[in-house]
Amino acid sequence: QVQLVESGGGLVQAGGSLRLSCTASGVTFSTEIMGWGWFRQAPGKEREFVGAISRTFGNTHEADSVKGRFTISRDVAKNTVYLQMNSLKSEDTAVYFCAASRRFDIATHDSLYDYWGQGTQVTVSS
Repeated sequence: QVQLVESGGGLVQAGGSLRLSCTASGVTFSTEIMGWGWFRQAPGKEREFVGAISRTFGNTHEADSVKGRFTISRDVAKNTVYLQMNSLKSEDTAVYFCAASRRFDIATHDSLYDYWGQGTQVTVSS
């Protein structure tokens, strides 16, 4: 059974930083997953793409709203992907989800992902 578990969320002041982690079990990142993604969903809004990273070369793609502030990285040996969030703003407040795709290395649409974590709350106070 594949499980993705996020951690690292919490409450932070505007301008602060957080690092989210997402670790997979029941699947081998190095052979079964092509890419990882991070999404977020704020209250009353649809889930939106934050960023993605490929397994093979570590190529990344971030949404314009977070570019220059958020960085995605991965540790293939640990089956873990990270989302470093700097210069946080109140509009970054949301539940953050990680996802893994068996078919796509960089994907921006949530329908292209096969596995999802349960989400972790990030709250940025102004």
